[in-house]
Amino acid sequence: MTLHVRSSKSIVTTGKHSFNFIKVRLTFLSKSFHQSQNYPFVKTNTQNCTNNSIDCTEFHFKNLIFSAIERNYWAFCYNTKPGPNPLQDRFQAVIFEPELFTRVLSSIKEHPRIALRFFHWVEKQSGFTPSDNSFIAILEILAESNLMNRAYPVMEKMVCGNLNGVVNSLIDGNLNANIAAKLLDFMLFFLAKKVMVEQCLWVFNKMVESKFLPDVKNCNRILKMLRDKKLVHKRKQVYSMMNVYHIEPNIITYNTLLDSYCKEGEVGQALNLLEKMQTKGCEPNDVTYNALISGMVKIGDFDQAKEMLSEMLVLGLKVSSYSYNPLIRGYCEKGLIEEAFNLVEEMAIVGASPTVHTYNILMYGLCKQGRIVYARQQHSIMLKKSLMPDIVSYNILIYGYCLLGRIKEAFLLVSELRRRDLFPTMITYNTLMQGLCGSGNMQKAMELKGEMVNLGFPPDVYTYTILAKGCYKMGDLEMGTKTYQEMIRHGLQPDQYAYITRIAGELKLDDTKRAIGLLEILEKRIGPNLITYNVFVHGLCKDANVEGANELIKEMVSKGFVPDHFTYTSIICSHLESGKIQKAKDLFYEMQSKGVDPTVVTYTVLIHAHAVTARVEWALMYFMEMQEKGIMPNVITYNALINGYCKCRRMDHAYRYFSEMEARGLVANKYSYTILINGNCDLGNWSEALRLYTEMVDRGIEPDSCTHSALLKKIGLDSKADAVRYLENVVLGGHVNKSLEMTSVKLTRMFIHSRNRFDTLELTMRNNLL
Repeated sequence: MTLHVRSSKSIVTTGKHSFNFIKVRLTFLSKSFHQSQNYPFVKTNTQNCTNNSIDCTEFHFKNLIFSAIERNYWAFCYNTKPGPNPLQDRFQAVIFEPELFTRVLSSIKEHPRIALRFFHWVEKQSGFTPSDNSFIAILEILAESNLMNRAYPVMEKMVCGNLNGVVNSLIDGNLNANIAAKLLDFMLFFLAKKVMVEQCLWVFNKMVESKFLPDVKNCNRILKMLRDKKLVHKRKQVYSMMNVYHIEPNIITYNTLLDSYCKEGEVGQALNLLEKMQTKGCEPNDVTYNALISGMVKIGDFDQAKEMLSEMLVLGLKVSSYSYNPLIRGYCEKGLIEEAFNLVEEMAIVGASPTVHTYNILMYGLCKQGRIVYARQQHSIMLKKSLMPDIVSYNILIYGYCLLGRIKEAFLLVSELRRRDLFPTMITYNTLMQGLCGSGNMQKAMELKGEMVNLGFPPDVYTYTILAKGCYKMGDLEMGTKTYQEMIRHGLQPDQYAYITRIAGELKLDDTKRAIGLLEILEKRIGPNLITYNVFVHGLCKDANVEGANELIKEMVSKGFVPDHFTYTSIICSHLESGKIQKAKDLFYEMQSKGVDPTVVTYTVLIHAHAVTARVEWALMYFMEMQEKGIMPNVITYNALINGYCKCRRMDHAYRYFSEMEARGLVANKYSYTILINGNCDLGNWSEALRLYTEMVDRGIEPDSCTHSALLKKIGLDSKADAVRYLENVVLGGHVNKSLEMTSVKLTRMFIHSRNRFDTLELTMRNNLL
């Protein structure tokens, strides 16, 4: 108390504001004095030192620590002020002698918070080198005081140093066994949280071998870490060791393992584990069933997945979107959209509310089928239910419009998402770029790449691959190669998709030698694979080299690769284009006999081949068969069938399937309208042809050269340019209200016999089938 009085006297006469200053000073000192009752402040004098000089040194620094805090409560807090630190000079011995530092920490262990503060202060000082013992000392203090929540930064520093030494000291040292186990468990928790796989497994193995059995919670954390990293073998080892050392699993353990098995497609093992956990009296919960449902869907067993859902309801377990979403996604991926919507209705009945993710799954399934109208309806339903669409929702719709070539609507969605305070992502830009490349607008695609860079989105491998693919599609091999080389210059490593895209481009433009060279590079990097073989098979088939394709398939099979639907479809398409329809049919039945299911593309090429050769009954048979198998036709499929009926001059059937297509939410594209325009022109229905032309323009579908060729194919070359200008002035110029009959009369006068045939449309359709 003498110190307090003397300090107070020294500031009594400091000025006219001395009273307030004294009051604050006395308050602070009072606080310090109150706290000092908890710190055994002992005056440093020789009478209190023992004959042991080491003990006296520790006693000396202990007193210095508490004296410093007594004078300044914030002593040893992080010093952020510039200039010399007076405390550093007094503690030079502690800073430079790690073992002395350890002993000083032990001397103040009754005050863990002060010990931790002092520890952090010393480690910040220049010249300090921590030792294993100093880490153990402070961790022991925190563990004994149940302050492990404060140990995180200490553990972070320790694992960057000699982790092995600390672990060995904890296991083999003189530490209390309970404290050592507590620290080792915390270390496991820390390493699993940091996803330090090798260190975590090493500590786990050391613990179980030394009979320091980890807590089951930490075992679960390790299992989850290994599951997420897809380290199947290591995950099995950890679970095996849990059994060997009798670490009893709980429901979280079983659910983690079940989820792992299901993600790996080992549903049989998951079901065995389910039976085992029930035998041990561990009843499954909703998480258990959700994992199993997801696993069943993954292997295509939708019926069993639905049975699991029913079982959950019988057991009174909570069903949610997590239960239904995997099955909804599975149906959408199979093209069974109606079944997916039936599940959404069932969700409402059982009280499970669809989430934004649920609607995103539905929208993506609809967009893949070209049913953008229905996808937009789901977007509106979300808003009505106060579910705010996220950036994924908008990216899906943008993808849907780009897939149909309706780029304007896609860019309008970008403006809309910004109004909702959402920001475009790399996926947004890549999707837009893919749409532009697909529609042949490479200039705009390249401009968008520059815009991405300005907005802080440097192009990635996928961006460059999209651009290169667009260049190859337009027949610009040189530009495609430059784009590929630019990717390399920017330090981006091509992935499998990038290599395959370039190989496909080289094959398309007849540079087989370079394509083979790229294949060799790819095989050195990732080895031969089915996708690469399929690209070469497809390339050879495009060149009508079916014999070469068959030889390649034999080589592929000899290396253990099984031909899939893409392999078969490429060969089937090649036979159809060369007029070998029966050979194509034989292959079609062969693929099914070998367990390879045809896809919408397989059926579409068959429908197209039969339709263009006036075998529309056969085309219709395949059209009905695919739907019976749950394969939904897309816009291209309908276009092929409509084209067949137009060729047979059965326009009533053509319009019927056109209406059916739109009723299913499949939006007609420029090929749909061009086919109908062509059919009506063949019959001399100029008014109807012009009506269709006007309708497609009104719907934002831009006519192209194919459309004009269909509409004006019977007009002489000298008059064709005048006819196009007339259409632009009357229809595109906004004078649609003028009599269509007058327009058709003017066009009829211009029609003269011509040898121009409508081969361009059919060629374009064939190129878009695969």
